[in-house]
Amino acid sequence: MVKKDRAQFIDLLKGLALIVMIEVHVTTAFLDTSIKELWWFSPVHFINGLVAPAFTFTSGMVFILSFQKGLDELRKLGTKFWKRLGRLTLIILVGYSVHMSFLSLRKLSNPNYPHMLQNFFMVDILQCIGVGLLILLFLRMAVRSDKVFYNTLWILTTIVLLIGPLMWKIDFAKFLPLSISNYFNRIHGSLFPLFPWVAFIFTGALTGKYYIEAKQKNEESIFARKLIINGTVAFLTSVLLLNIILPSSFAEIKPNPIFFLERLGVILVLLGLGWFYVNRIGNYNSFVLDVSRESLLVYWLHLKFIYKKFWNDKSIAEILGNDLNLWESFIIAILLIVIMIFVAKGWGYLKAKYPVAISRLVFAVITICVIIFFVN
Repeated sequence: MVKKDRAQFIDLLKGLALIVMIEVHVTTAFLDTSIKELWWFSPVHFINGLVAPAFTFTSGMVFILSFQKGLDELRKLGTKFWKRLGRLTLIILVGYSVHMSFLSLRKLSNPNYPHMLQNFFMVDILQCIGVGLLILLFLRMAVRSDKVFYNTLWILTTIVLLIGPLMWKIDFAKFLPLSISNYFNRIHGSLFPLFPWVAFIFTGALTGKYYIEAKQKNEESIFARKLIINGTVAFLTSVLLLNIILPSSFAEIKPNPIFFLERLGVILVLLGLGWFYVNRIGNYNSFVLDVSRESLLVYWLHLKFIYKKFWNDKSIAEILGNDLNLWESFIIAILLIVIMIFVAKGWGYLKAKYPVAISRLVFAVITICVIIFFVN
């Protein structure tokens, strides 16, 4: 029997978010557009919209939990620092590779096809998470006081939410390289710029702080109840503000701070319910946890499966198009989810059985790919 680990409730939410993410990408790539416009698809769209907030939120929470020990070594720029830095760099690199047409900077920079470089520099959820966690890393190293550190996170979160709408109106590419300006808004195609998505990472880190305090006092069940209560209040308040109190024009503001609060509320409720499930009912060997632990591989591989040009310079998404009915899309989603579960289980087994060999293999493959990218 697997030993209980109460922090597995975070992995549970993250794993579920990844599984739903596969459904989201399959639906986006294959489902007939007319079906998405039907009245009943609206709640499905809302649920799908919770995936990215849950993924970023749990990343921040897990990251802050890992800071409970070894901060002094981290600040001395020891092995622990370089491992963390390498991991975050890998996340960012994998994020860029998702939109890569060729493993060659020269080909991507072809002036005859400017869209390839623009697509390459699009900021996806992995780049957002990687940069957001880098901010947490360096901030935690620089600020020794826990109180100052978390107060700073509160301030940063508030600033991100308040100035987000303004940041989305500025074309930063006019005075910054596209590779940097894409981190601020969606003007040039970024899917998950730092504004407002990094706020979910920061609130995840803040929630991790409260979880640590509850765990030290043996008050985790109280913590979980507070998550459910506060999350419910946040969600209902947001719905009330958007649909009754505030004018309808307010909803047109992008990114909208109330939308952030609405989704954060649902995440807090799910997190609290997950704690009770894992600690009182759940199976601690769930395949969902396998997917969560191998999130980087699962995220990258399922997107490549859908969008990689395998056959006659066409991807599966291009071959099938947005012409599939509900059942056809559902079957593809289930098949892809099952494949990713087996991949996660297999990769996790290899990492546990041959940790040194797998680590060296990953490092070698990444190094070779980086060299090819710059010299090819």
